[in-house]
Amino acid sequence: MSLVGVIGGSGVYKLDGFNIVKEHEVETPFGKPSDKVLEAQADGKTFFFLPRHGRTHSVLPHEVNYRANIFALKSLGVDVIVSVSAVGSLKEEHAPTHFVLPDQFIDWTKGKRERSFFGNGVVAHVSTAEPICLNLQSRLAEHCEQIDVEYHKGGSYICIEGPQFSSKAESAIYRSFGANVIGMTNVPESYLAKEAGISYATVAMVTDYDCWKEEHCTVEEIMKVMHKNNSTAQELLKRVLPDLYARPIEVIKENKNAIMTPVEAMTEEQKKWVEVLTR
Repeated sequence: MSLVGVIGGSGVYKLDGFNIVKEHEVETPFGKPSDKVLEAQADGKTFFFLPRHGRTHSVLPHEVNYRANIFALKSLGVDVIVSVSAVGSLKEEHAPTHFVLPDQFIDWTKGKRERSFFGNGVVAHVSTAEPICLNLQSRLAEHCEQIDVEYHKGGSYICIEGPQFSSKAESAIYRSFGANVIGMTNVPESYLAKEAGISYATVAMVTDYDCWKEEHCTVEEIMKVMHKNNSTAQELLKRVLPDLYARPIEVIKENKNAIMTPVEAMTEEQKKWVEVLTR
């Protein structure tokens, strides 16, 4: 049975309502993750949680070691990841406090992020045509129906480099692409999950209208929205995580046949991390 992990974004630094049984300090071939991985239990089921920006929110989006984060969870046996992220809205109908469950990503980062496990002698090409696990997305939508949250299923998340927010001109460009929400973290995270054979879906929590809408918004107001979003996200996780064990989703590992380099051509170290990604 696949183990389930959660990557928490801005405002979501812990799992409420779950018993923390252990902290894992994981070393990976790709460096250190953002923080220790928390192992939690509820009803005898094990979950893992990793705060994307660290528990004290000390890691900027472009500083996150996405490869280490995904590899750490995979090495602990995680094959299903629910990502939780704060985003800005690029559409009128996606109002603050709404949740969006995107199924596509647009990479608008600047090429500074390590976005693949492969290279340096190991060649692989993994499809990201469907970067989101649609079955997992549907399960999240099912549970959004049961709680007090306005949500939208589908759409595109455009990922920018940050840490600055958009200019009005940039925001207008992103809206012209037809993107639904804007964030700074789900690429390369989602693509790396595909390379690791992990079913991945994201809960994008809207905090504001980016800057395209002529609407004044104070930091205090955004923090109030983030607090509400966090409470709603915790309620969603309490419902969906146990259900992913009661009714497991099928994990389709598209990375299995993507590696072009023969095993015998790899170093012993490469064989070890490739084995973790493909198991």
